[in-house]
Amino acid sequence: MIAIQEYAVRRQQLLAQLEDNVLCIVPAAREVTRSRDTEFPFRQDSDFYYLTGFNEPDAVLVMEKSQGKSVSLLFCRERDPHAEIWHGRRLGPERAVAALGVDAAFSLSQLEEEVLVRANGKSRLVFAQGADEALDNMLFSTLAQLRSAPKKGYIAPKLMQDIRPAVHSLRHIKSAAEIQLMRRAAEISCQAHIRAMQFCAPGRYEYQLEAELHHEFAMQGARYPAYGTIVGSGINACILHYTENQDELQAGDLVLIDAGAELCGYAADITRTFPVSGQFSPEQAQLYQLVLDAQLAAFQHIHPGGTLPQAMDAAARVLTQGLIQLGILQGELQDNIQSQHYRDYFMHGIGHWLGLDVHDVGDYKRDGEDQPLVPGMVLTIEPGLYISDLAEVEAKWRGIGIRIEDNLLVTADGYENLTAACPKHIADIERLMATR
Repeated sequence: MIAIQEYAVRRQQLLAQLEDNVLCIVPAAREVTRSRDTEFPFRQDSDFYYLTGFNEPDAVLVMEKSQGKSVSLLFCRERDPHAEIWHGRRLGPERAVAALGVDAAFSLSQLEEEVLVRANGKSRLVFAQGADEALDNMLFSTLAQLRSAPKKGYIAPKLMQDIRPAVHSLRHIKSAAEIQLMRRAAEISCQAHIRAMQFCAPGRYEYQLEAELHHEFAMQGARYPAYGTIVGSGINACILHYTENQDELQAGDLVLIDAGAELCGYAADITRTFPVSGQFSPEQAQLYQLVLDAQLAAFQHIHPGGTLPQAMDAAARVLTQGLIQLGILQGELQDNIQSQHYRDYFMHGIGHWLGLDVHDVGDYKRDGEDQPLVPGMVLTIEPGLYISDLAEVEAKWRGIGIRIEDNLLVTADGYENLTAACPKHIADIERLMATR
């Protein structure tokens, strides 16, 4: 868990990035109807959670900075014994200050009145325009009131500023507490993948592997996956975001699992590809080893000062050279790289940032240049090869989809592979599956 003091520090760091005399507003997520009178499981807005650690819907964080001093206010639902019988406990404004470390807390019904008072005389209003229509409408109404009544002494903020760049720059570099949570999310996810490998057998179904994964997540305290779990066997592995997970596992096929647990809001994101029957065919092994070699080449560029495009270039070179050697690509290495012919079989990027969102916030460019890696960043590295059943290659290569994905923490002298415990070398996978 993350201490409430860390959330207070984050709020101070955010306000330190902003000019004086500002009012910042960050809303929580809202419950979303699934059907009629039932809702989807609630998932908090990541920016709001990063700044508060509060996991209830229908709340708003208001931060005020004036004359170098700052204050943090929470507006949330009131305690309601009747509602709590039906829908669960609420923190309530009375307990929010002690529980969350904010300076004051109010009923959500007081939000509009308080914002009107606190926005008066501020030079700018800082919020995520367009992210929450109801909040936008309330703030625009407040601005209209301030602009329309100068005789009351009202002075409306003259500028509106997007809060997201400032919050996201903080979220991009993980604290020690965040890293510990991400390590644990990775550990749970590794154990779930191992469980799926040991359960896998011809005649079972993709959704049964999904169930094994989710069971392991939940049994270890990660109740939900971080994203839609992908279990694609055979040709389904060539669909990058395949989530139907309904087909029977066939002997001789590979199965690609892309799955990660979410723990206290933080995501893991692992992909492993392995043989349904426990042993790779010669063709599967050749393509698999090629993807693994590409990943290991990309790893060499994960260090302070390295960049994701450098990792991509290294992986692309290995993949291209290997595809030429296998006869899947024709011609000279450099010509193929320049023409990006490997893109016929490797369509996505080499990786992405990871954190409170599985595709986490953070710039990939800075001042027009590739974002250099710095310690505290967490990212995925995930090369793949996907040769559809319609590809104009030898029949022995068709219908094979492979991806290998790990989660890397950038350290002062390189990286830490948070998901190294999940087997990915051919011999290790086959040895594990032999113990089924």
